[in-house]
Amino acid sequence: MTATTTRCCAPIAREPLSETDAADLAVMLKAVADPVRLRLLSMIGSHAGGEACVCDLTDAFDLTAPTISHHLKVLRTAGLIDGERRGTWVYYRIIPEAVNKLGALFAPLTEPSPGRPGDLELLPV
Repeated sequence: MTATTTRCCAPIAREPLSETDAADLAVMLKAVADPVRLRLLSMIGSHAGGEACVCDLTDAFDLTAPTISHHLKVLRTAGLIDGERRGTWVYYRIIPEAVNKLGALFAPLTEPSPGRPGDLELLPV
């Protein structure tokens, strides 16, 4: 086996977050810190066509409809999903820019940050 080399540090370690960015990201992170909301986000994002009817989401949980609605409202308020009423149902879809912003926060850098070690060698286990 050979060792692989990867670049150090996620963007969160590249430079300090501004107060505004930290506040915005904290709202999104708090929203996905709940297992039900994380599952809802995953179910919406992976649903055929990229959107899911609330009627498709409620049966997956042993929770009341108002509780599911509350969790969806938290995700919507955090800017992670959007919804559109069609008749009596609401259809939800992920807002890709917001979810990508969360993912990018922890994604590896392609270049080392100034003053930080450039490469970390990952040794086989």
